[in-house]
Amino acid sequence: MNLSGRKLKILEAIINDYIFSAEPIGSKSVSQNHDLNISAATIRNEMSNLEELGYLAQPHTSSGRIPTEKGYRLYVESMMQEGILDGKQKRAIDDSLFRKHGEVQKLLDDALRLMSEFTSYTAVALTPKFNESKIRNLQLVFVSASSIMLIVVMESGIIKNLILNTKLEISQDKLNIISSMLNERLSGKTIEQIDSGFISYLKTKIYEYSEFLDQLLEGIGMNSPVLEDIEILAEGKTNILDFPEFNNISKARAFFDMLSQKDTMQQILNSAGIQRENINILIGAENLCDISRDCSILTATYKLGDKTIGKIGVIGPTRMDYSRVFSIMNYVSQRLDSFIKSEF
Repeated sequence: MNLSGRKLKILEAIINDYIFSAEPIGSKSVSQNHDLNISAATIRNEMSNLEELGYLAQPHTSSGRIPTEKGYRLYVESMMQEGILDGKQKRAIDDSLFRKHGEVQKLLDDALRLMSEFTSYTAVALTPKFNESKIRNLQLVFVSASSIMLIVVMESGIIKNLILNTKLEISQDKLNIISSMLNERLSGKTIEQIDSGFISYLKTKIYEYSEFLDQLLEGIGMNSPVLEDIEILAEGKTNILDFPEFNNISKARAFFDMLSQKDTMQQILNSAGIQRENINILIGAENLCDISRDCSILTATYKLGDKTIGKIGVIGPTRMDYSRVFSIMNYVSQRLDSFIKSEF
């Protein structure tokens, strides 16, 4: 059923007021605070109709109404206007992102810090998949007689370090030779493309270190427990405590537990919702995790060239300032793409 223009104006007014007040909205308040040229009595009748249609709900303790998830969805799909970032905010984002970071995680850390600060919600990110990224450079560094550090740099900006313990003492000069051979054959390849043919070739060239090579290749292999595939980053975790919806201790604890569960967060951030431009919006029950059904989540991808390599997101209560979060997410994701393209 299509709503009349009058119903849409009243619903929009109630949602905008409720986002900022967290209190049920009455017909008198709508009449006084919005220039709708509609009487309070007519507004009250329309609010009753909107409740019957499932767009509003009436808490037992109040004569006012609050938006339902259905109401928020209609608002996001049809009524929401993108907020405007001021010049100071844009400069802060540009200054923070457009500097040398060296690796993508540091860039994401800066992006999440700004998103959390400007929205007052929790900002999260999925790092690029390690196994799907191409190798840019490998470096072996002598640490001690029994340990060597392996540094793996991927084209996506991921940098991973791990210590290899060995019974063989290998000089830095020899490690440089091995590093050069590895880079000659592996640069531009993914971890998944390291095949047995290359391993056999390498062993024939430096057979005296075949045992170390087995250990080295296992270390950068797909099943390495040290080089974890995807990481979940988060900033502003405790921001959720500023909202009355999460004053309940058990609900707040469940929210923090959710943020620490990698599989759950991957599932949430990869879920499809309402698409506005390049922003995906999940509201309430559209989220698959029980605790996140009290939340709304806006996500965007970030890319290396034409390839999507990860996601960023903002999580807050369903009573979220969607317009403001949308504008911040949109700008940050565009700038992330630009900077990743220029640096990596």
